[in-house]
Amino acid sequence: MSVQRTSGDAIDRRVRLLGQPVDEFPELAPGSEHGRILRITEAGETILSRRCQDVTEVGTPELEQLIADMFATMYAAQGVGLAANQVDVDLRLFVYDCPDDDGIRHVGHILNPDIELPADGSRRLVEAVEGCLSVPGAGHSVARPDWAVAHGIDLHGNPIRIAGTGYFARCLLHETDHVDGTLYIDRLSKRNRRAVMQEMSVNRDQVLAERAARATAMGKEPAEARPWSAVSSKDPSVS
Repeated sequence: MSVQRTSGDAIDRRVRLLGQPVDEFPELAPGSEHGRILRITEAGETILSRRCQDVTEVGTPELEQLIADMFATMYAAQGVGLAANQVDVDLRLFVYDCPDDDGIRHVGHILNPDIELPADGSRRLVEAVEGCLSVPGAGHSVARPDWAVAHGIDLHGNPIRIAGTGYFARCLLHETDHVDGTLYIDRLSKRNRRAVMQEMSVNRDQVLAERAARATAMGKEPAEARPWSAVSSKDPSVS
């Protein structure tokens, strides 16, 4: 289901925080300045291929710190979304700071997300190149619905509903896939998956070096990266 507008419709361009418009918002999500840079897991690691555990304890300092760490890690990697299993934590949680197709910025986190999609008769798929912080330096076209809603809870256990269209809908679907144990490359043919992993093998080290440099520029300690041999040995599509 796509959003239809006439030329006279006004668009509320305020930042959406946890789905709600706010009048002012900083460049980076509050709390991220206290976050640490964590190692981002990569394709082939077991934690990325299984459904994550539900979050059952909310409102804890540990959970608040994890969210801060995830935002900081995402910003250093120049991502728009990051799931907990991408920092080696087995929880159904992701953070996001992502624009939609109208240029409206959406920021927040969601625990235990479930996705609502349009009915089959009104569902519109859009093909677009998709990347992933766990597949550094590579991307491939993936078809996704252009509208999605994520239902879940926030850090304190309050129910939240996050609606997205266009690029932000893709983000919600991509990150929920993560906590369900699915990477976007799992949606590709074997041939295309192999091509993506080969592209990653060429570009990965440069991408990780750039992430480390951005972490340092943020005044943070970069995460230690694994050697490519340790990553490639875990994915059978890498020749």
